[in-house]
Amino acid sequence: MTAVEHTPTWSVDRIAGAPAVATLEEIRRLAAAASEADGNPPLSEQTLVTLRAEDAGERLLVITARSAGQPDSDLAGVAVITRGSGDGSVLELVVGPDCRGEGAGTALIEAVLAEGITDLRGWSHGNHSAAADLAARFGYAPVRELWRMRLTRAAVEQSVPALRLPDGVVLRPFVRGRDEEAWLAVNAAAFAHHPEQGATTRADLEARLDEDWFDAAGFLLAVRSADDTLLGFHWTKVHPGTGGHPAMGEVYVVGVAPEAQGTGLGKALTIAGIDHLHGKGLQAIMLYVDADNTAAVALYRALGFTRWDVDVMYARTAAQATL
Repeated sequence: MTAVEHTPTWSVDRIAGAPAVATLEEIRRLAAAASEADGNPPLSEQTLVTLRAEDAGERLLVITARSAGQPDSDLAGVAVITRGSGDGSVLELVVGPDCRGEGAGTALIEAVLAEGITDLRGWSHGNHSAAADLAARFGYAPVRELWRMRLTRAAVEQSVPALRLPDGVVLRPFVRGRDEEAWLAVNAAAFAHHPEQGATTRADLEARLDEDWFDAAGFLLAVRSADDTLLGFHWTKVHPGTGGHPAMGEVYVVGVAPEAQGTGLGKALTIAGIDHLHGKGLQAIMLYVDADNTAAVALYRALGFTRWDVDVMYARTAAQATL
């Protein structure tokens, strides 16, 4: 870890690869505090997985900010850059609620830009005004929108039709130790053009299977009844209640093998997962979808989902890069 010269207010440190356990715990506490204050998690699930991956290596760069001259002070902010995704090098940045408006975000961004990363893009989860202002100040503009949509319990009962699977297809739960490679193959094929999901590795999958929230009963596989060939899946998730907010279900990921697309299996799997989450008594179900995925947005709206929030990705355009 090497120190980067900066303003007298903030000490900015550069960490290549996975951070030490103590630093990782600080980052998680900082992210949790920001999530509670803002209503949005500032770091994606994949970023948190990468941060604790022992083999992160050159895929990961972490830049932290603390009060200058106080090496033992609490973490004020952190910038995490992950490389190798479909979106190039991706930045996520968070400043603690008690340290905002004091230049920590600017110090972190300046340290990030000093790295000279040419394909850098950054997420603003919830697209808060401070993040938008910071992006604009450094010449970054929106290039992608990821919507969060929500389905209330009342809407489930009014808008979601009965489950109808295509002929010759049955549902069963994921079996750990048996279904991993088949799932990875179908996931890669189904999301061949998706920046994040299609790049999921065995290590990424195992990390999620080890999470406390994982429930095999909610990881639904659609298989051919004749030979158990995997045709699609709906992986659901339940977010525990926090800060007085009730637990919420999530349409975590739905995928259909190319050979089964156009059969209605995607809609059937979506309904099957909603039915599973609805049966747990949850008051709401959410999902993420790219704003420009018109077919998926139309399906979710037909099922009663409404737009709830938005994450925005920022990047420098070719014109901005020449300024």
